Amino acid sequence: MAAVLAVVTGCVSTGAGKGPAHGGTHASRPETGTTTMRGITLPSWYRTDYDSPAAPRYLRGIKATGARWVTFTPTWYQKRVTDSAPHTTEETASDASLRRIVQRAHAAGLKVMIKPHVDLPGDADRAEIRPRDRAAWFAAYRRFITHYADLAADTGAEQLAVGTELAGVSGDTTAWTKVIEAVRDHYDGPLTYAANYDEYQHIHFWKDLDLIGIDAYWPLAEKATTDPALLNRAWAPIRQKLAAYSARRHRRILFTEAGYVSQRGTTTAPYSWTVSTHPANAEQAAAYRALLDSFEGRKWWAGVCWWMWDDWPDSGETPARLAYTPRGKPAEEVLRRKWAG
Repeated sequence: MAAVLAVVTGCVSTGAGKGPAHGGTHASRPETGTTTMRGITLPSWYRTDYDSPAAPRYLRGIKATGARWVTFTPTWYQKRVTDSAPHTTEETASDASLRRIVQRAHAAGLKVMIKPHVDLPGDADRAEIRPRDRAAWFAAYRRFITHYADLAADTGAEQLAVGTELAGVSGDTTAWTKVIEAVRDHYDGPLTYAANYDEYQHIHFWKDLDLIGIDAYWPLAEKATTDPALLNRAWAPIRQKLAAYSARRHRRILFTEAGYVSQRGTTTAPYSWTVSTHPANAEQAAAYRALLDSFEGRKWWAGVCWWMWDDWPDSGETPARLAYTPRGKPAEEVLRRKWAG
């Protein structure tokens, strides 16, 4: 989701079982062509989040929805949009904690996608990153992403995203091709890139990846609504365009993120944490239902990884009753009926 922090039997990202090894060739991977991701993101905002005592409980809750995948988001930061390199901070999940949470997810029977982020301070939009020295930035980015490619290989993570919503630099196809080649030397699993919903058509390196990734925050309504017919109609032209795009690019499309706050008007601006201060659990649930009703069963659609399960205890800036989490809300029941039922 560019403006915010942020499966038939699995989330396109996470998986159980033995993981890929280093240095292999880009072989055919049936799972990217035959399965649909049922996934939920568990982001981190601090170095030790993934070691939180809440982590096992969160993973159990994710599994209980019927999800088969979980996505983890280690994040590096840069102070200015023009900086030439991202770096770790106290808000970056430690490698040790990331390794442990992947192990816990696998033990819980969940597959894993690692989806590293590069962010800016506060509410600044990572899509605005436009480094003054692009060559230096991409060299630093290759070191950043191959670090997580190694970690994904070592932990057996089932999928890796090579980038997330970096519209300010994603038009540099040659540089991204080199990034992807470097990642392939470190990790043999399926790769995607998480493009924002208004970015994906400007990406020209999909042929080098296994899946087209889209963070699916399309506005669906002009005013607050729980009308399923209206929401389904809103998805229809988007779905048709995506089906055609998938056919042209010869890749399935994964919703690497999709989500809705439980606030009145969330369907008018799904990318916003602050649509209103009025809780709207029914609208959030209706939006969940409409997305799944509109896309499940489409062969070109590779599934969805919902943003997000929950904030860590005492870390959320948005009260849980207004936040993206579906936990304990009607939206969770939608998932349970659709996925676990």
